Amino acid sequence: MAENMEKPYVVGMDIGGTNTVFGVVDSRGNVLASDSIKTQQHDDVNEYVESVCAKLIPMIEKFGGPEKIKGMGVGAPNGNYYSGTIEFAPNLPWKGVIPLAAMFEERLGIPTALTNDANAAAIGEMTYGAARGMKDFIMITLGTGVGSGIVINGQLVYGHDGFAGELGHVMVEKDGRICGCGRKGCLETYCSATGVARTAREFLIARSEPSLLRNVPAEEIQSKDVYDAAVKGDKLAQDIFQFTGEMLGRALANFIAFSSPEAIILFGGLAKSGDYIMKPIQKAMEDNVLNIYKGKTKLLLSQLKDADAAVLGASALGWEAKENK
Repeated sequence: MAENMEKPYVVGMDIGGTNTVFGVVDSRGNVLASDSIKTQQHDDVNEYVESVCAKLIPMIEKFGGPEKIKGMGVGAPNGNYYSGTIEFAPNLPWKGVIPLAAMFEERLGIPTALTNDANAAAIGEMTYGAARGMKDFIMITLGTGVGSGIVINGQLVYGHDGFAGELGHVMVEKDGRICGCGRKGCLETYCSATGVARTAREFLIARSEPSLLRNVPAEEIQSKDVYDAAVKGDKLAQDIFQFTGEMLGRALANFIAFSSPEAIILFGGLAKSGDYIMKPIQKAMEDNVLNIYKGKTKLLLSQLKDADAAVLGASALGWEAKENK
């Protein structure tokens, strides 16, 4: 990331199932300005691009306009680095193949690169966070879904089609919960924030004991409610984390067998649930990992501020963005 005196800034943008966050970043990884819009409110992708640009263009102007911006990086679910397209994303309002990088490039006049949101987080972690100096690690993002960015020998794994490394869609339960991807039993249906809320609803029906969670309308329960109840000593809530952590820890033991990473880094709101979830993850990981790997892979929390991480990671792509001719 050579400091480019003519173009000292990049733009980073993270498209989440709920919010889209974007900002201007300098070469040292400072987010100088940022803003957001609600992703779900735009069924038409052209309208969505307009809505982002309405806030982003004035922000860019404040820093000297497009000629001061080296590039823009975008992290998105089902984002394909090779083609700059979002393809069949289950948690986004737009269907099919969306040429999003090209749409922004045309609208802003800034070279734009796009990748999967978890890959963007991995790049951010490697450039500015807990994975600095690491050549082999796996980033797991626990949000609306479960995403992963796999770095092997210092490089992100993209596969031959640009879509490698969807560990959230490893099947952990035969005929398990139906997933947004159309299949059953994906890790994402259990270990995402959405999955935790589903587990809470199931536990509340299956068990009769009192719980603070019974004060929340079942359909409105979110993972944050489960955390708040767990902190207050609610046994049912703590068991939900126990169940979720065991599920994830077992899966992580399998992932270690695949690439023997130096670390697995957890990112997202759920990872902040502290020992309630980290202890069961760590234990299940250690109990299930193959002997030759025992004690070799660190389980770490992301060092990037939630608000900045995705924008930072995506922005790191901006330094390398090539003009699509």
